[in-house]
Amino acid sequence: MHDEFLCHVTAYGVCGGRRIGVPLGTYRAPTLALALWWLRDRASWIAERLDPQPDAEHFPPGALVPVADTVLDVPAVLRAWCGDVGQQELVADELAAGRLVRLAVSDDTTEYELLAESVDALRMQRTIPALVVSVG
Repeated sequence: MHDEFLCHVTAYGVCGGRRIGVPLGTYRAPTLALALWWLRDRASWIAERLDPQPDAEHFPPGALVPVADTVLDVPAVLRAWCGDVGQQELVADELAAGRLVRLAVSDDTTEYELLAESVDALRMQRTIPALVVSVG
């Protein structure tokens, strides 16, 4: 069982023709349950910021506009992932087995990536000797 997990959230977009990543948060979770909680919390946080209530008083009229039907509804995808017990169990199983978990969802301008991995698995990867192949 892996006991500690490193979690990251990053947004990627294009600026000046280059793909740029903007870190949105990092958390070193001391337990699997806290890693899952943090990933769900960050997914909900992104969804709320992308899809706020249009009638909220701090938005001037006309500041928010609907996107085209062809654009993926990132907030809906993130909210659905948070509420899907089967997906949460799958993520828990993968992390407990020491595998990297990546959830990525994109709209027409930005990719949002949530990552989590076992700190123990990272340490074990560093101790494996590099593969050396003799050439000629």
